Amino acid sequence: MSVTIKDVAALAGVSPSTVSRTCKDHSSISRETKEKVRRAMAELGYEPNIQASAIEQPPQLISIILPPSSKDVYENAFYLEAIRGISQYCNGREYISAVVTGKDDGEILQAVRTLAKDERMGGFIVLYSRQDDAVINYLYNEGLLYVLIGKAKQYANQTVYIDNDNLLAGREATEYLYRLGHRRIAYVGSEYVMYFSAERREGYQQALLAHGLPLNPDYCLEVSGMSIDENQTFQKLLERKDRPTAVVASDDILAVALEQACIRQGLSIPDDLSVVSFNNSLFARMTSPQLTSIDVNSHQLGIEAASQLINHMENPNLMATKIIVPHSMIVRGSCKRIENESA
Repeated sequence: MSVTIKDVAALAGVSPSTVSRTCKDHSSISRETKEKVRRAMAELGYEPNIQASAIEQPPQLISIILPPSSKDVYENAFYLEAIRGISQYCNGREYISAVVTGKDDGEILQAVRTLAKDERMGGFIVLYSRQDDAVINYLYNEGLLYVLIGKAKQYANQTVYIDNDNLLAGREATEYLYRLGHRRIAYVGSEYVMYFSAERREGYQQALLAHGLPLNPDYCLEVSGMSIDENQTFQKLLERKDRPTAVVASDDILAVALEQACIRQGLSIPDDLSVVSFNNSLFARMTSPQLTSIDVNSHQLGIEAASQLINHMENPNLMATKIIVPHSMIVRGSCKRIENESA
């Protein structure tokens, strides 16, 4: 019985489509995976049937993977701006981009598996970084080329990633409020399994410690995106006798939700509470007063991600690169100087 492509895939521990693309020296397959597949082919005596073709190949496809969510992620301007940057760069290089969404990991994984079988598939851009991510595990174990927006924790040395210095940004946001005289400063972030929020929180904590301020766990809040509209966390924070005078919010959307909670409590921004947020999105400019916000250059993050992915597709032997996109603070009307208070 002749050796099949499925036999090679089973021995190499990859999918048949990965073997097929290895036979064609496809740029989306990493060098290490190609070597593993070729060793399996040699061991089994498999001879691929590759027919030379002068037919022009169709444009390669780049898939953009959003984090799992039933709704809220699609309302976040960060992802929309990153996708705009990716699409802009892909259009200029005549690559096709497609967006992968899903309500949970299983739904996204199914879509990724289907796309991985497409011969046009060049690589993936993952728009988020979180702990123990099933999608990243699949892409890495299949030897598929991907670029991460956010810091890589899984397979860090083998992963191309584009990120901001979120720790520094969190520290700078907190330092700004400290210079305005605030000492009771809270932090409101999304789920800490998302690394950008965890690092911004760490920067916030570093700034407090640098000035000898206590780390009050009641001032450090994690808010699920699914429960922003009806969340009671903000209300409890604002009703405290030692209510904070300032808040660092990890996202403009959280800052808007906090502003709504202030209105319900009869509090005013910035007279009763100063706020610094992140992303400098449309939400930051639609509030009254407009939000002081850290611009993370999400559009540029998308451009850099697409540039790196296509560069590695066209040059498969490149080492994994790590790129940091600078951030900047846009000062508006949501913060107020106060008399120095005791911690």
